[in-house]
Amino acid sequence: MRPIPRIIVAGTHSGCGKTSLASGLMAALIARGLTVQPFKVGPDFIDPTHHSVICGRTSRNLDPFMMGEAGVRETFVRVSTGADIAIVEGAMGLYDGLEGGDTASTAHVAKILDAPVLLVVDAGGASRSVHAMIQGYAGFDPAVRVSGVILNRIGSPRHLAMIEETQSLPIYGGIPRRKDLAVESRHLGLAMAAETGMMAGFGAVMEEACDLSGIIDLARSAPPLPAPVDTPGRTEARVRIGIAKDAAFCFYYADNLDRLVQAGGELIFFSPMTDRLPDVDALYLGGGYPELHVEALSSSRCREDIRRAADDGMPVYAECGGLIYLTERLVTAEGDHPMAGILPATAEMMDRIQALGYVEARAGGATPVFVPGSTFRGHEFHYSRIDPARDARFALELIRGRGIVEGRDGLIAQNAVGQYTHTYFPEGFAERLVEAAGAYRRT
Repeated sequence: MRPIPRIIVAGTHSGCGKTSLASGLMAALIARGLTVQPFKVGPDFIDPTHHSVICGRTSRNLDPFMMGEAGVRETFVRVSTGADIAIVEGAMGLYDGLEGGDTASTAHVAKILDAPVLLVVDAGGASRSVHAMIQGYAGFDPAVRVSGVILNRIGSPRHLAMIEETQSLPIYGGIPRRKDLAVESRHLGLAMAAETGMMAGFGAVMEEACDLSGIIDLARSAPPLPAPVDTPGRTEARVRIGIAKDAAFCFYYADNLDRLVQAGGELIFFSPMTDRLPDVDALYLGGGYPELHVEALSSSRCREDIRRAADDGMPVYAECGGLIYLTERLVTAEGDHPMAGILPATAEMMDRIQALGYVEARAGGATPVFVPGSTFRGHEFHYSRIDPARDARFALELIRGRGIVEGRDGLIAQNAVGQYTHTYFPEGFAERLVEAAGAYRRT
């Protein structure tokens, strides 16, 4: 068993301020000299970038739908090694799970990790009524330990005093309204951490307004967790895998990259906007914001480099933004822009969301990474749509989710596959990509 002080910062609902307060708590604890391991419930890519910058440790996703309960525990215990405390930011409201149930909710993760929950409550416009809300959340599921509260958007010291007249659960802080601390949003969520350092500014606010020592003691009350099963040491690198990593391609699950390294891949990070294609044996193009950097992407010589490599048979795996980049062109409000021209399709940015939710897929066609008949899980969230050629071939049939068209995803050309699904790599996926890279290297 391994003692891991931990706490889950959950919200009553989306927009109550949990991302700002969770990030601020991380920053405040770092300022006190603690080593903080951050986590994010669910498939979100953006909030973890803020955590990682603040903590200096890579934030990890904890998603029971994609990872399974055992996978959540394994990742949590493994990467918390060496940390003084683990902070888990929740998703949506505490009890909001898949299709209105408990699965993949913040409460589900709290039960898997046997972690105390610190509930963020938006107290704007209410006083004693806040306690009715608190008691409802604390009593809804007895298996979830809602152990304390942070009140957000407090209007004045008198407002906080009125709420404190009644005690339902311990109140660990009352955060005043701060219009000067706000993080800009865009169509896929908050701005990325590289674009703003605002989140760390909440650290001073949390230090001033919260009982940090009490929160630390609460985290230390969590019982020990089983030590992870020993995993094999890092495999000697056999192939070089290019990872597109810049402002246009920035959505990757850290566990996926770990698995590629474990399977024998040396990760070579590069920018398709500014770099030439490096000497690699396979490519992984993640999601992100290619539509915001379309001029740089379309004018870069890397676009032709990648097309030639794909035509030569190099394995290429792309998700969402990477899928857009592999199409023939991207249509935006500003015009028609040439893309890599590998997949027989056109991408177009739309004014409203086109798909959002979990995906469950079955491989229907042989590719370097998918075994026919195998299944895996992931997530899709995009404002674009793909218009494929009539004779386009697809690797995936979706049991759940929308995909590219009519429940199909994974557009294929040569040894390249592009899909809307952000995949949490299933067992053997990374190994197959490394094997495909090795076969390409030998030829």
